[in-house]
Amino acid sequence: MLRKARGLLGGRTPGGVAGGAAADGGPAVVTRTLIGLCFLFFVLGPVSGLNPAHGTGAELITARNDHFRLWGVVPAELFGGSPEALLTPLTAFFVHGGWLHLLGNLLFLHVFGPLLEARLGPARYLLLHAGTGYLALAAFAAADPASDQPLVGASGAVSGVLGAFLLLFPRARVTSLFPFLFFLPLRFPAWVVLPFWFALQWPAARGAAEGSGVAYLAHLTGFLTGFLWAWARYGGGTRVSSADRATEGDSQP
Repeated sequence: MLRKARGLLGGRTPGGVAGGAAADGGPAVVTRTLIGLCFLFFVLGPVSGLNPAHGTGAELITARNDHFRLWGVVPAELFGGSPEALLTPLTAFFVHGGWLHLLGNLLFLHVFGPLLEARLGPARYLLLHAGTGYLALAAFAAADPASDQPLVGASGAVSGVLGAFLLLFPRARVTSLFPFLFFLPLRFPAWVVLPFWFALQWPAARGAAEGSGVAYLAHLTGFLTGFLWAWARYGGGTRVSSADRATEGDSQP
């Protein structure tokens, strides 16, 4: 079974974010490049079903399984001494298990990435992605090091972006959709939405062993790593408060 590190729209997470957080300070080159590469890799690969080179039927299924094992994180191989496997927590970022998995991750990268990239700068922002994503997938693999199930997806790194965003932009407003409120779009500051999402990962992670296919432990690890990195790098005194540009043009409270 394929394990997916899904975005906030995936799995059993009952909350999502559908706002936009554009940055004033630059063109968000890294964010847009990552989004473009993820989309291109998915469309050209066998999972999208759009590339006839991968065949159909049983041939396509085999191609998908090989694709996941080649580029995804296989815990047994990661901890089995294979040098090539040490790179898979980085390559798995660009691999997704389906359209919903892909679009959920890219949506949240688009929402939160540009403003954070403008704050950190392209180099630090890219290192945040690589570091939190690697640690998130490695932590999930370490929880079951003998597993031969591939783990794919960008959500470990995206969760790291959310953690850093919460520390640096706690008052930036985002639009959230809550199923238990009939998907009524409500706007809350990030300090309300993101801790709420984080809290939901704990019970989800406990239930993931029952076969949900979603790597919630990777979400938790990525979020905490991103938050702690931002705290260590910038401390509590450099957070952007009322000067934050709100998402979708709102004024700050």
